[in-house]
Amino acid sequence: MLSIQTNVTALFAEQNLAVNTDFQAQTIQRLTSGFRINRSGDDAAGLAVANQFRSNVNELQQGVRNANDGTSILQIIDGGLNNVSQILDRLKTLATESATDTFSGSRTTLNNEFTSLLTEIDRQAANIGLNLAGTYNKSLSVYIGGGNNAANSAVTIDLSGAANTVDSAGLTVSGKTVDTQANAKTAITAINTAIGNLGLVQGTVGTGENLLQYASSLASSQITNISAAQSRIRDADIASEAANLTKAQTLQQTSIAALAQANAAPAAVLKLLA
Repeated sequence: MLSIQTNVTALFAEQNLAVNTDFQAQTIQRLTSGFRINRSGDDAAGLAVANQFRSNVNELQQGVRNANDGTSILQIIDGGLNNVSQILDRLKTLATESATDTFSGSRTTLNNEFTSLLTEIDRQAANIGLNLAGTYNKSLSVYIGGGNNAANSAVTIDLSGAANTVDSAGLTVSGKTVDTQANAKTAITAINTAIGNLGLVQGTVGTGENLLQYASSLASSQITNISAAQSRIRDADIASEAANLTKAQTLQQTSIAALAQANAAPAAVLKLLA
């Protein structure tokens, strides 16, 4: 049937032209943004999953920074513990010197240095926060993320309690003197105990550094794998979209040409009236 009232062919061509134009616009958007999903309508379910992955990656990236910051703090503490260890070595040297009968110098001089070093231990312990109730004399929780719950997402380094203090009282050398041979021998016993106690604290700090390093490595691995999963869902396949662009351009041009032909068809009616 030849009709001039309703050009059905032109309507079909116009409809397909709109579809092909939308297809081309979507393809160009994907190519220029690099994303397959640019709005919820592109893939609502996939977008929800990709957003969760992205959130997890952000959490883990901050977690790695938290681990690095925690490691830095523990390294500062570790350096202070090494200093305290050297002071204990000097205290033992002074005590050993005073504990012998053949010492012919001034025990008062030895004792003055000894008591000064005990004060310095207290100062350094406070400086690194491992005096009693100090800044880091507590259970330190470093949040990394990536776990199924909060407990699995954090690394705990327990530096709480008197056993983890490294001031003179915590190391049981407070009040010791070397002003006499007997006191010097007592001080040597106390210093030996202090060296052992300090080693335990150093072991806790060192273990904490290692735990944070392991946690950071795991978080970095999770960041890589989760990012890859997000990419597979959200990122555009550029090669495929480039092929789609060629297809869309060809279909659009074909639709325009077909629409032009469809619009010209009713004019043939005039030949019937000639």
